[in-house]
Amino acid sequence: MDTIQVSIKIPRDLAGALDIPLADLAPYLQEMVALELFRQGRISSGKAAELMGITKIEFMRLLGKHNIPYFTLSPNELEAEVDGVRRLTENPTG
Repeated sequence: MDTIQVSIKIPRDLAGALDIPLADLAPYLQEMVALELFRQGRISSGKAAELMGITKIEFMRLLGKHNIPYFTLSPNELEAEVDGVRRLTENPTG
């Protein structure tokens, strides 16, 4: 993965409020960026996992830890998607 390095300044008291060691601050912020970009639908779970250097399954567990849903479709939307896939697989020629 081609990367860039970004530097940000945050107030020391904010770092203290996060209640994590300073050595863990950069990975923590990278995790928060990946989670938020996924939550906004701007990146896939696979891309978020890649950004964090973890597996997709580990990322899915992390979503659960932060109460972020993996699936964002409503039950009706999900049912419509499944019905569409069924139609395609039952009649693959259209």
